Amino acid sequence: MNTKNKRVWLVAMAILISFSFRSVPKPADRKDVIIAAWERAKAYTKEYLDAIPESGYALKPTPEMRSFAEQNLHLADANYGLASAAIAIKSPFGLGEWEKTGDKSKANVSKVVLASYDFVIDQIRLLSEAELDEPIKMLGSFDMSKRIALAKVFEHQVHHRGQTTVYLRLAGVKPPQEKLF
Repeated sequence: MNTKNKRVWLVAMAILISFSFRSVPKPADRKDVIIAAWERAKAYTKEYLDAIPESGYALKPTPEMRSFAEQNLHLADANYGLASAAIAIKSPFGLGEWEKTGDKSKANVSKVVLASYDFVIDQIRLLSEAELDEPIKMLGSFDMSKRIALAKVFEHQVHHRGQTTVYLRLAGVKPPQEKLF
């Protein structure tokens, strides 16, 4: 082996050896990681639902805004509707059905919202990694993979839970500690 080939071989071996001692990080978009994020989001949302008293469910920061109950029911509607659109199945509920419900009690809102998280988690569990990468036209307009569409659904629930921090503060309740991990 000549000197140039020997040097190339040594560099290649050094690279292989260095990689063999590293742990490969989990990609943030693997199915098990996605499910864990949704389970964490459900637990975090439950803490919000539990923190505010029954009287806070009717609270509206301004007259034109949704009440705390409506904000969370909107989150549930979107979990069902957007997740169904993301994975190309029919939603078990009509668009906006939960936000329009007459029962905006703490018990009902909590039940509906937490069930919407279970729905999303259960649907993700049914998908393979390959299915998560299948293309979808989200809401008939946006080309993306099912995986990316589900990330958009996740972003939506974070947005609306975040909005309810103000409701808790207005009700004199300290919001739950953030759950990033």
